[in-house]
Formats: sequence, C-alpha cells, structure tokens
Amino acid sequence: MSEDSLPEADAEPGLPHPRHVQTIFGHEEAETAAAAAIGSGRMHHAWMITGPKGVGKATFAWRMARRLLGVQADPSAPLAHVPDDAVNRRIEALSHSDLLLVRRPYDEQRKRLKGEITIDEARRIPAFFSRRAAEGGWRVAIIDSADEMNRNAANGLLKSLEEPPEKGILLLVVTSPGRLPTTVRSRCRRLHLRPSPEASCADWLTSTHELPDDEARLLARLAKGAPGRALAFHVSGLVGMQRDLSNAIGPGGRLDAARVEALIGKATGNDSHQARAVLFDMMAAEAARRARDAAGRGAAIEGGCWADAAGRITRLAREAETLYLDPRQSLLAAFSLIEDAARQPAV
Repeated sequence: MSEDSLPEADAEPGLPHPRHVQTIFGHEEAETAAAAAIGSGRMHHAWMITGPKGVGKATFAWRMARRLLGVQADPSAPLAHVPDDAVNRRIEALSHSDLLLVRRPYDEQRKRLKGEITIDEARRIPAFFSRRAAEGGWRVAIIDSADEMNRNAANGLLKSLEEPPEKGILLLVVTSPGRLPTTVRSRCRRLHLRPSPEASCADWLTSTHELPDDEARLLARLAKGAPGRALAFHVSGLVGMQRDLSNAIGPGGRLDAARVEALIGKATGNDSHQARAVLFDMMAAEAARRARDAAGRGAAIEGGCWADAAGRITRLAREAETLYLDPRQSLLAAFSLIEDAARQPAV
C-alpha cells in the first residue's frame, strides 16, 4: 500500500481531510479571538482547541495554521483564506517545510491505524522545532488528536511546552481534555468550540448539502448540533442505525436478541469502523437519555444505573479501539451493560 493511499487517522471516512476543507460553520467568536492573537504577533506558544467530536476543531486548527504560515487572507471571515493561494496548496499537500502534522500512525504489521499516538511520533515535535524556519516565519505543529497520545508521548511533549520555541506554535486538537496530563493542559491556552443549536445545524445541512429537511433534523439531533459529526453520519449511511437501536431496546430497556445481532453484524463487517463507533456513541447516548428520564421521575437508583452504564460504554468504546479488543465481544459487552441497567428497580 503506497503512502498516499494509507488511511488518515484524523479524517472521517467518506469526508475530506480537514486540511482540504475551505470553510467552517459557526465559531465566529473563536475565530475573532484567534485572528486577533495572530495579528498581535504575541501568540501563546500552545493552543488546545477543544469541543465535542465533529464540531470543527481540526478544521479550525488548519485555518489557524494557514494564517500563521502566510496564506492570503479573505475578508469574508476572521480566519478565511484564498483557496487557490500557492502556500495553501503546499499546506494541503503536506509539503510546507514549516508545518508538522502528528497523528496516530499506520501499523504496517497489523495493516491498520494504531490506537494511539506513540512516543516516536511525539519525538518528531522537538526535532521539528529545533530547526530554523525554512521560510523565515512561524513554524506550526498540529497534533490531532492530542488526547490520543499515550503516556510516554504526552510526557515527550512536555519539553516543547516547557521551553517554547521561538516563532513556534503548537496546535492541539482535543476531544477529551481529561485524558491529557495536567502538566500538558496547564501550559496551553484553551479555545473551546461549542456546537450550534440543532436547528441551525439542520438548516446548514439543508442549505449547504441539500439534505431533505427530515433527515437533516434527525442528523442534527444525533450529532447534538456538531456539523461535521452530522455530515459523517450522512455519508456513512448510518441514519437508520438509530431507528434500529431504538427497536432493539424495548421501553423497559429489554433487548430484542435478533435485532441486537443484526446491529452487531452491521458494525463488525468489512470497513465497518465508522458504523461501530457510531453504534457505541448511540448506545452511550441512549443510556444517558434514560438516566435523565429516570432522574426526572425521581428514580434515583434507576437513573444512577443508567448513568453508570453510559460512562462504562464510553470507556469500553475507547478501550476497544486502543487495545484492539474483539469488536463483536466489545459490542456484546456494551449491550449487556444496557440490559443490566434495565433490570434495576425503578425506585
């Protein structure tokens, strides 16, 4: 498999890599703050861009990188750029000498992406910043996603955070900040991106991507207003999975074995990584919804059981990917957590 055809850990299946995305939905306030800092010339050396999955964190980081590396600005938005600019083309080709991208590498032995960012990848950062800027300006390193670094990699990042390189900027894309050591988080300026209201996200899907109104509303709800997540669900053809899950879990949380097997089959076949991730997300969200419903009825024990199931499903999803657990067994374990929660008394 050639390097150009390898899967990219920081790209959603079926969607363009964030470095090829020329526009962003929402985040005007965050863009204004970032553009002002860049324009001042007194940039903090490390930025942690946080927010839920699919909200636009990576796209935002690439917009910052373009501005720092000198892509021609477009006045339509604080960090907008001219797509045909020669510098932008080099950034998209990952051929700019003053740009470094760190992400989960491809495992040649297993023929799949590794489950975490390793120390070998993290060591590229101080080596990159030890060199002079080839074009006399800023040097930019993007880590996507920084919360996928293992402990050794995170510790290896500390040198670059503790001894900021001159004219060097670290952009950390982070979905789960709590997974990073405090020593890393405390040395970054945090910029949190919030999802849009679901109605606004649905309108964007309808106007920009010409989706039917009913599908756009469902996708926006499933993605909790995160536009990239909603679009990923659309291109992956996973809209029907929510309906299948609702049918598989009865009103009391009891499982329909045949429907559970059908769902697991969809999420464990060839090229099913995205479907599996979505199914884990949907199960965790369903458990969280039932926890809120129980709390609203004053059923504290029942609500606590559902809340615990939601948290354990989320952890199980992470472990299934990082530890290469068997996909089928991991999903069965997640469904078992739902069934166990459903068996608790409603008191």
